[in-house]
Amino acid sequence: MFKHLKVMVVVTGLIGLTVAAFAGDFDGSTPLSGTIGKVVQINQYTIADDVDPDTVGLPKKFLIDFNAKVILPSSDSMVRRRISIDRVTIVENKTVIQGVDEGVEGVEDGLAWSLAISQKDGRAVLAASGDGVAYVVFGVCRPVKEN
Repeated sequence: MFKHLKVMVVVTGLIGLTVAAFAGDFDGSTPLSGTIGKVVQINQYTIADDVDPDTVGLPKKFLIDFNAKVILPSSDSMVRRRISIDRVTIVENKTVIQGVDEGVEGVEDGLAWSLAISQKDGRAVLAASGDGVAYVVFGVCRPVKEN
């Protein structure tokens, strides 16, 4: 009986270490690769729940570089803009990244945004709001392992 108890303690400890190591990958110490799954666009009159990320200026795939404080589109993305990160905060097992973006020059499309990434599994939710419009974006982030 004690032999089984020891095995259970060791297995539980290893699982705990694995989860802790995985969570550490989402704390801003490692670059993250992200993919957008769904974009919802909301204004005073409508809710569009199947918006193509490219049409609202979001890359379908992106890289979060915490050291450079920037979000970069993937090399195959139609969207080529870099997005500056103003703030990174850890709150209740989430890495929260925030910023303000002026949008396209000459167009009044600036907005404020906040991206919350679960440190447990990398699921991500972006909320952004501008002049009369809001976006909710669902996606997932994964650690980029440096070689």
